Amino acid sequence: MQRFILLTVLFIVLLFFISSNTLALCVKVQTANLRSGPGTKYEKTWQVFKYMPLKKIGSKGNWYKVRDVDGDVHWIYKKLVTSKYRCAVVKAREANIRKGPGTKYKKTDLSPAIKYDTFKVIKIKGNWVKVVDEFGEVGWIYKKLLWIQ
Repeated sequence: MQRFILLTVLFIVLLFFISSNTLALCVKVQTANLRSGPGTKYEKTWQVFKYMPLKKIGSKGNWYKVRDVDGDVHWIYKKLVTSKYRCAVVKAREANIRKGPGTKYKKTDLSPAIKYDTFKVIKIKGNWVKVVDEFGEVGWIYKKLLWIQ
């Protein structure tokens, strides 16, 4: 019985540590450089746009170690991101943007979105996600075509 309690406590502590260190982040500026290390002297690995979702997996000083939609690891300056809202990026080659949550709705003028297009998540309804882009254009995208953080 004591062993069970000890294992339960260790599991809870481990779960807390993992959840407190990983955090969904969104790029909040027009463009941001991702780097190979925690500083501007490190090589730029990717330039991303507003609303790019990232998953925080660590930190060092004013820099966050993050994972992107492809699973690659980068570093980003902490003042370029926020956790105040959720973001999504197209992970498929293309994704139709519709006027409502379903295939019965017409495509918007923005459709289709292409891989790595980014959005702020407004709401999720079943398998559909209502999004807005950096220009304020709103639409719905099928959830399985997005990586959401």
